[in-house]
Amino acid sequence: MTRAEAMGLLIAFIARLVTGAQGHWKGCAPKAEQRIYFANHQSHLDWVLIWAALPSELRAQTRPIAARDYWTGSRFKHWLTREVFNAVYVNRQRSDDQDPLEPLAAALQNGDSLVIFPEGTRSNKGEPQPFKSGLYHLAAQFPQVPLVPAWIDNVQRVMPKGEVVPVPILCTVTFGAALQLAPGEDKRAFLARARDAVLALRPRESES
Repeated sequence: MTRAEAMGLLIAFIARLVTGAQGHWKGCAPKAEQRIYFANHQSHLDWVLIWAALPSELRAQTRPIAARDYWTGSRFKHWLTREVFNAVYVNRQRSDDQDPLEPLAAALQNGDSLVIFPEGTRSNKGEPQPFKSGLYHLAAQFPQVPLVPAWIDNVQRVMPKGEVVPVPILCTVTFGAALQLAPGEDKRAFLARARDAVLALRPRESES
């Protein structure tokens, strides 16, 4: 076992110990097929929670999207995201000569699954912000890849603002039925439908 593999097992254990990292599958089952998982975004722990909630045999082929400037800011964070999670790095600052979706498209062309957060930035509100267009363009470019919505619940309470030690809180990741871009579907309509699919997975008790 490599150092990275051992670290991955340790992180999964810690995530489950602190949060429970329970995965609930509604409308689809965990399956070894290429997928794009898309979810609400509330903390830096979000993709760790999804990764830990996936069955171990799916983790190796499922890659999170990581902001390059933040996750390569130190040697440890860079090693962690590169070697343990095999993250796809994206630049948050756009440049005229680079398509921000190019690294994601390359990963999908390679047969990898992805974990993305269509809001783009984290939200402290109960509901996700409007989805940005990246999910639509990926759905159009890779129509054969199922899009699986997910709702991450309670993760924002694990690390309250101002705290440096995680608070043990039961977190859940609920995966819903896969969807795809319909022929001729308008971008705005698709993004609204995808956001509604994520919201529909929210536990009733978290709505208040």
